Amino acid sequence: MMELTQTYTPPDGFFKRLSVADWLFAFALVAGSLFALGRYGTHMDYYEKGILLLAAPTFALVGWNWKSVRWLMPLLAVLALSGIAMYGGVLDMANKKFFLKYILSSQSAILWMGTLFFLSTFFYWIGLIARSDFGSTVGSKLCWAAVVLGFTGMLVRWYESYLIGADIGHIPISNLYEVFILFSLITALFYLYYEQRYGTRQLGPFVMLVISAAVGFLFWYTVARDAAEIQPLVPALQSWWMKIHVPANFIGYGTFSMSAMVAMAYLLKSSGYLVDRLPTLEVLDDVMYKAIAVGFTFFTIATILGALWAAEAWGGYWSWDPKETWALIVWLNYAAWLHMRLMKGLRGRVAAWWALIGLLVTTFAFLGVNMFLSGLHSYGEL
Repeated sequence: MMELTQTYTPPDGFFKRLSVADWLFAFALVAGSLFALGRYGTHMDYYEKGILLLAAPTFALVGWNWKSVRWLMPLLAVLALSGIAMYGGVLDMANKKFFLKYILSSQSAILWMGTLFFLSTFFYWIGLIARSDFGSTVGSKLCWAAVVLGFTGMLVRWYESYLIGADIGHIPISNLYEVFILFSLITALFYLYYEQRYGTRQLGPFVMLVISAAVGFLFWYTVARDAAEIQPLVPALQSWWMKIHVPANFIGYGTFSMSAMVAMAYLLKSSGYLVDRLPTLEVLDDVMYKAIAVGFTFFTIATILGALWAAEAWGGYWSWDPKETWALIVWLNYAAWLHMRLMKGLRGRVAAWWALIGLLVTTFAFLGVNMFLSGLHSYGEL
């Protein structure tokens, strides 16, 4: 009853299937990258220039395979640039202009993001419990709105950091406050992709639970620690490595968390609960596997990048720092899961329980290390 009507087209003859709109989208990305390179290239090192140039084909491929990205990126650009223009180079404008104060300043946009995620969770559950297409549709729309405002807030926050001072400005992924926002957005974005890919909104109630938990912690952390205040980077974080290591890491955390919530749905259905309201066990198993595979790929990349960054910052690739040790435990956990899946045909409740318990391991590596342990990575203690 709650199934969508989207179908999946096999990748045969991929480039032959590209339309004029697809190529125009790619051209716009390349043009934007070249414009940014020409205008701001003197302020970039060659690593940053390389990242900028590689961003165009990367996002073009994403947009070709997921059409929603083609409206999301321009919308984010319009909203973020509108907010930046309203500042006019003066940070205090956030308290004087209505749209900045209540919508487009980073703190306002992020507060809206959290509120919309809570509302999305509520409507997704209404849709599941009441078998209501309307409820789940509203939940999906609210989730998209939260993603838009969350990314807008992050982009504007990036600009705000430079208004405080050129030596303060940095990409907003440097502390617990910022990475919890990143985690929420990445998890939601991957869920929305799978929602469209598999044509079902019935997993929304479960995935949104972990996002709402992250947002709840974010709100508490903001109030209790005044965490929304932009802080200068500690010396070890003043590196271009942060721009690629941290996002790759949190793609892993986000997709691992999503797989755990899908595993919860699998266990409920296989135990006889919500049998007629959830996708088939085969679909649940496939989403769980693909989420872990994507997460493992990016987590592996992040671990390699982290080792290279450590060599530059601390003089060694590995130091058995608590964060590094627990990152290795996470990596080994999902490497074993994938090995058992691919080599031994791991399926069913055992795989689901393993994925669900993996959330505990991932949560401790993400948050518990900051709470209970200290080391070279102690940049966001509670």
